Amino acid sequence: MKKYDLMVIGGGTAGCALAYTAGMAGLRVLLIEKGIHLGGTITSALVVPAMKCGEHQINTEFYEALVAELSAIGGQATYLDNQGWFNPELTKIALDNLMSKASVEVFFDTHIQDVCIEGREIKSIKISKEILSVYNDKLQISNDTLSECIDAKYYIDATGNCEFGKLCNCEFLEEKNENQPVSLRFMMGGVDVPRFSDWLKDFDKDRNVTTVEDIDGFIHLSTAYTWDKGQKWALAPLFEDAVNKKILKDHDRNYFQIFTVAGMPSTIAFNCPRIIDYTDTLQVKSMSKALQLARQNIFRLANFCRIYLPGFEKSYISNIADMLGVRVSRRIKGKYIYTIDDVKSGKKFEHPVLVSNYPIDVHSKDKDKSTLQIVRDYQLPLESLMSADYDNLFAIGRCISADFMSQGALRVQASCFSMGVGLGNYFAELENLQK
Repeated sequence: MKKYDLMVIGGGTAGCALAYTAGMAGLRVLLIEKGIHLGGTITSALVVPAMKCGEHQINTEFYEALVAELSAIGGQATYLDNQGWFNPELTKIALDNLMSKASVEVFFDTHIQDVCIEGREIKSIKISKEILSVYNDKLQISNDTLSECIDAKYYIDATGNCEFGKLCNCEFLEEKNENQPVSLRFMMGGVDVPRFSDWLKDFDKDRNVTTVEDIDGFIHLSTAYTWDKGQKWALAPLFEDAVNKKILKDHDRNYFQIFTVAGMPSTIAFNCPRIIDYTDTLQVKSMSKALQLARQNIFRLANFCRIYLPGFEKSYISNIADMLGVRVSRRIKGKYIYTIDDVKSGKKFEHPVLVSNYPIDVHSKDKDKSTLQIVRDYQLPLESLMSADYDNLFAIGRCISADFMSQGALRVQASCFSMGVGLGNYFAELENLQK
């Protein structure tokens, strides 16, 4: 049986940050990923940029390492005073490089079959040890022959949906009707970005919504529109005309945001469509319907861009995310349940893993019902990453121990990076104390 100090289940933003930090500290780390590359929301869901979380962040070492690695291979840009403009495809390569530097062992395309538990401790997991591309029901092979047991001192659920915690029968915090819409991002290639940028900065003079910058000869831009009435949107007449002419359906325009991508000079990335009809992120039927609806929305939005936005005439859909952008789902019950009052009060903790001022950002399926509330610096305690049910189980990322509204502030990538680094430093300190 193989033995590790840490077993990290899930190779997304939080899981990679933890694995890298612990590996660089000399711990034996196994990172298990169900897909065929690392990066989670950045790579599979095309969620870029990583949003800024204030000037007083802590545990930023992994974020800085990722920025440096991507910059070295042409996959990073600093725009709007934010280093987090990443190229999703090159991020896959950069993360492989970082795991190698930290001596982290990575298992791709791997699923956990079973878990061994004794009292309040997880003892080992069982995974399939070979990929079976062909199933033969006449082939009699014992389950033990096809699987492998692995144990570790500590287990970390970084799956987003807390899938490992579910396998361990942990207690969760989610309640009915605490949902946010999901998104399915996409990209369009073949865009004449210089032409589009010239038109855009003239069409929309509001620099709080639309920005265009030439950075070392590369044009970066960003703009947005929603159907909410709290903001005056320059793009609103175009969307209204498209709905009247049946080029778009009304719900297609509920949220629209676009921007450039580092290292892709003729590509525009879309933070949309946002799917408001199916919000139960833990039900296969609901998410399957969301995916089908989203791809139809994408087709219509691409057509809209070719008709209404100068520079898009010869553009095409170049990439559709292979993972939904999920904002909230299952959340573990931890030793400390973080609350919205903790966010608003800026409560201090003895062992903070992050400091952020990212706003309370909760999307709604209903018009004019979304929340975007500015807050001052707040901290998240280490105890919100510790399972209340098991002494050696932890959770990081969007599935931490937090109530619905506070999780809306904590779920962003920069905070997930800090969670991973903070927990990695904690394990390194534990190991030093035990030597």
